[in-house]
Amino acid sequence: MRTAQFEIAGIPVGTKEKLLVFAGPCVVENREMLFSTAEGLKKAAETIGFDLIFKASYKKANRSSSGSFTGIGDEAALALLAEVRQTFDLPIVTDIHHPEEAALASKFVDVLQIPAFLCRQTELLEAAGKTGLAVNIKKGQFMAPGDMRLAAEKVAATGNTKILLTERGTSFGYHNLVVDFRGLPQMSALGYPVIFDATHSVQLPSAGQGISSGERQYIQPLARAAVAVGVTGLFFEVHPTPEKALSDSATQLPLSKAEPLLRELQEIFEITKKIQPLI
Repeated sequence: MRTAQFEIAGIPVGTKEKLLVFAGPCVVENREMLFSTAEGLKKAAETIGFDLIFKASYKKANRSSSGSFTGIGDEAALALLAEVRQTFDLPIVTDIHHPEEAALASKFVDVLQIPAFLCRQTELLEAAGKTGLAVNIKKGQFMAPGDMRLAAEKVAATGNTKILLTERGTSFGYHNLVVDFRGLPQMSALGYPVIFDATHSVQLPSAGQGISSGERQYIQPLARAAVAVGVTGLFFEVHPTPEKALSDSATQLPLSKAEPLLRELQEIFEITKKIQPLI
């Protein structure tokens, strides 16, 4: 099946002409961190030549512990994301968790993201679709790749076919995730652009005494493999100082490492454009 093609703020999606990268910090913590990350990633995108959509959650509704950081306030965080969009001329993606959040967030961003745990929530998917914005649906850790067709159909039923599907690992026993790379072409066969989330895929959910732990050392090899398999794009959470991050500190990519990694992945991407499937 031919992959759907559309645009996000002028960026072609689904053409595979350029590597598409969703990147930014896990959550809006403060203006300084947000802007330094956006500046660094923007520079990398211009230098290397990939398309960048800046990512940050305006709040974190899904945390292991009730004492974990959830955000600086919805309107304050969304206003900062809008400022990043204007200052750096970058499209923005952020998560929503309840149907009523779709209309609010859509005023400030360009892509609405459905968290993995919520990918079957019909009213949430419908509300996101009705905004007319592109919708990135993360595959649940409990979902088979082919079952994402049903999630996408809930958005498409609103008349909005600007849909992306994101792989972020599958539950493998307790406190562990595994990536089955067969799932990438399987989801691509559904007709939607596929993104590989290289940082959430290395999480060890709830393994850190009230927080999620992770294995950052596997970000690079998994991202390499995903690009070689043939995805539309990649998703990274990036932070200037991950050890100080208020969420997902174990798996965010250090900003200083983002450009060299993305340069390498861009080279692999260019090779894949020349390869024709054998079967």
